[in-house]
Amino acid sequence: MIASPLLDSIQPELVFTTSRSSGPGGQNVNKVNSKVTLRWDVSGSSISPEQKEIILKKLHTQITKDGILLLTAQDSRSQLENKEAVLIKLSQLLTRAFTHRKKRKPTKPGKAAKQVRLNQKKQHSEKKNGDKA
Repeated sequence: MIASPLLDSIQPELVFTTSRSSGPGGQNVNKVNSKVTLRWDVSGSSISPEQKEIILKKLHTQITKDGILLLTAQDSRSQLENKEAVLIKLSQLLTRAFTHRKKRKPTKPGKAAKQVRLNQKKQHSEKKNGDKA
């Protein structure tokens, strides 16, 4: 499935619940619980305090006030595929939370860019002056 050291360590803490999906399924949609909801108590997790802080800070939009991360999947007709989709979502969220963004190096425009800007200004100026004459 998904290979991630952090995901492997929190696997026992993940709680999956199923419910009826509003997605595809035809007549099956009324009978089968194919929607999968993943609940993970981040604040009560066994991960290190530094990791908790990073997750709580960067994923605050997906975490409830009680410190529980909620993810759902209902795209597929299969409960198993939806469970795998939720685990993939969690893995992507965790990798995105722990990747460091490169700091932007401020740069100056090159000679060609300056020349293009000056030419555009000159053309615009000539266009404006041409209207008055």
